[in-house]
Amino acid sequence: MERMSIKEAAPYIGASPYKLREMVREKKIPAYRIGNKIMFRKEALDKWILNQESESSSSIQ
Repeated sequence: MERMSIKEAAPYIGASPYKLREMVREKKIPAYRIGNKIMFRKEALDKWILNQESESSSSIQ
């Protein structure tokens, strides 16, 4: 299981660290905490990205 920090995950999904923190606060993206650190599983981000892509393509058509 590959884990990513905010600094690693933000460019991976194409967002700023600030925007990513906001998305975590609003529970719009899968994340978990270790102490005060926000962490992401790469597999969960990949699934989230696929879901976002399918939602976007269905709303465009």
